[in-house]
Amino acid sequence: MITLACLVIASSFAKNPSMVPSVEVHGDKSVTFKLRSPNAKEVTVGVEGQGNFSLTKNPDGVWEATTRPLRPDIYGYTFNVDGVSTFDPQNTQIKSNLVAVSNMVTVPGDPPEVWEAQNVPHGQITHHFYKSGVIGDDRDYFVYTPPGYNSGRDKLPTLYLLHGFSDSANGWSVVGKANVILDNLIAAKKAKPMIIVMTLGYGVPDFVTRGNNFRDRDRTNKNFTLFRQALLEEVMPMVERDYRASKKQSDHAIAGLSMGGAETLFTGLNHPDKFAYVGAFSSGGFPGNEPADFFPNISGESTKALKLLWISCGKNDGLMGFQHGFTAWLESKGVHSKTNETSGGHEWPVWRRNLAEFSQMIFK
Repeated sequence: MITLACLVIASSFAKNPSMVPSVEVHGDKSVTFKLRSPNAKEVTVGVEGQGNFSLTKNPDGVWEATTRPLRPDIYGYTFNVDGVSTFDPQNTQIKSNLVAVSNMVTVPGDPPEVWEAQNVPHGQITHHFYKSGVIGDDRDYFVYTPPGYNSGRDKLPTLYLLHGFSDSANGWSVVGKANVILDNLIAAKKAKPMIIVMTLGYGVPDFVTRGNNFRDRDRTNKNFTLFRQALLEEVMPMVERDYRASKKQSDHAIAGLSMGGAETLFTGLNHPDKFAYVGAFSSGGFPGNEPADFFPNISGESTKALKLLWISCGKNDGLMGFQHGFTAWLESKGVHSKTNETSGGHEWPVWRRNLAEFSQMIFK
């Protein structure tokens, strides 16, 4: 976690007019990181999905390291100065998170990757606030509307897109680039124009701030159950009231990553009358419980209205075991899923690709 001391360090760095550029992406896709800290004894940089790199101090007090060539993507990174994590004081690209905030750097593709902003029509994101009667707090959600929405009249399909543990409601737009991905796919006619709703994913307001949440069976159940109730009884009705959102089951999809993947399964598979498409990315499990405790009535018959159940995970993700076990359990109940195993671990480079792939399979 970034401490107050880290922020003080970053502030002092930011006031230093002699600071060198902190991050440089080279033509071979390698990245050089630099940090001026003449009194430090050890500096490293942790790069999302790539591990830690040790920096070497130059005579002028600037620490520097260059990575191997990286796959085009957006990478979170954090400097560590003598054991203290700190922001890059020269980079305004922030990877927001409620537990561990970091910076981001884009290694561009050629041609550009689907999450890179391109010269195409852009949709809009609107930020909403409301008082939840179900959960009892003030919370928010974001709504993406596709290019041309304001001039249209037709009802549109809706994807409810859920973030993971420690993220906030803006995780999928700020870090996941969901709006950019859909802008590009819609422009290329690879995805249908759709509304995306990104809502706060905690049924228990302080679920992030208290430790060992997933080890507490009752607390986890409450988190999933109240979130589902708030989504179905509060968020969905507000979206369908305020937007040209279709109310048809065939025009509803739900997807999410990690904790949001578990919430997706818990909500979508228990309410196939509401959602035709269900996508779980690196889904968290249901610790302390048998699947039947969460899905007491599931069967091939109960889920026959589902058009797609897509479950994906990175091969280096510790949750791959849950995916294998859960999909086998579903098969034993007569519920068929389409599984996907990708390279990578429990990280945003996996989930951006998951969203790009899933969004091209829905509402067809």
